Amino acid sequence: MLVQSLLGEFYFEVENTRKLLNAIPDSALEWKPSEKNWTTAQLASHIAEVFNWYKPTLQQDVMDMAAYKYDKGDISKAANIVAKFEENVLAAKDCLEAATDESMFTEWKMVAGGTDPIFPPMPRIQVVRSFLMNHLYHHRGELVVYLRATGNKVPAIYGPTADDKF
Repeated sequence: MLVQSLLGEFYFEVENTRKLLNAIPDSALEWKPSEKNWTTAQLASHIAEVFNWYKPTLQQDVMDMAAYKYDKGDISKAANIVAKFEENVLAAKDCLEAATDESMFTEWKMVAGGTDPIFPPMPRIQVVRSFLMNHLYHHRGELVVYLRATGNKVPAIYGPTADDKF
């Protein structure tokens, strides 16, 4: 029941993420709000990459960020970022569909080249909710601001936006 609930949210939010990534024009990819921030392309690539974390989260008890290989692909075109997103979503879907309710209570931790956890170890379900889902929503909110700041339309995600006619 737990995994089925997560899958329902996953499918719904994948579609929302897809709409948002598809709204990015190539002309906005290099924009960033300040020197401290990522460019639109880097932020969108990170959003796509979050889906690549399902496998180490659901199939490993320890995720070593020092050994993790981030493959952002070619982020010079928005279509490339969307293609990487689609690739990562398929793998994430397979991992989540294969998970069991029991496995969600297994302790999981993230390390960076050693054995000391970066964060306190936690049940896998907490990692899925916080690092995979909530983390994604946070960055999507940033991307909405990036789209607005570059004069682009924002797609409806949880209801109409200011770009929609009422």
